[in-house]
This record gives sequence, structure tokens and C-alpha cells, in this order.
Amino acid sequence: MTKITQITVTTQSKPGVLAKIARTIADAGVNITAISAGENAGRGKLRMVVSDPARARKALADAKIRCAEEPALLLSVEDRPGALATLAERLAAAKINIKCAYATTVVPGGGPCHVVVVVSNADKAEKALR
Repeated sequence: MTKITQITVTTQSKPGVLAKIARTIADAGVNITAISAGENAGRGKLRMVVSDPARARKALADAKIRCAEEPALLLSVEDRPGALATLAERLAAAKINIKCAYATTVVPGGGPCHVVVVVSNADKAEKALR
């Protein structure tokens, strides 16, 4: 388990927005290592984990793209049925709200699943998941 920073951009949902944001971050020499993109009522919300949050934040600001950041946890869990349920149950038992989560496996069934979790209290969540 690692504490990380998630960058969030809330913007219009229209063609080219993700391309502009991704290009801005790439041109700053920053790698996007995880991303979640959603849309609600014409507004898009991008949540990203990047290799250098400070440099990405500056590049976005220079491009007049507003962003926010918040602490998150990067967890490695076993790639098996119920692993996410167990993690969520442990956080629920500690009265910790999961604000957002996204996950991937590089090769299904071939290694750990990597989960990004943004919670109401990262320090308390870290203790609950040890």
C-alpha cells in the first residue's frame, strides 16, 4: 500500500478535451499511470495518477486547465473474486467512506490487481488495511 496523489479535472464533456489534457501532461514530461474518466450531465470528470503531480499541476495551470488534487492509496490486491469486497468491507468496518475507486489488472489472472482508492481519511484507511 502506497500513499499517492490523485489529480482531478472537471471539465466539459466534448471531443478533444481528454486529448488536450493528456497532451498537456505529456508535453511536461509526465506519465499518466492511472486514469478514470466519467461523464454526468455534460460534465466530464478525469481522475488521474501521474508520475510527477507537481509538474502536471503546473503544466495544467499554465494551460489554463483547473485541477485539484487529493490524497489516495494505491493498493495491490490478489486478482481473485472477492478481493475488492474484502477491501471495501474492511474500510466500511472502520467507518471510512470510499469516495472513488478504479482498478486494473495488467494480465487477468496473472498477478496482482492494482486499485486506486480515494477515501475520507487516508491515514485511518491505511491503518485499517494493514
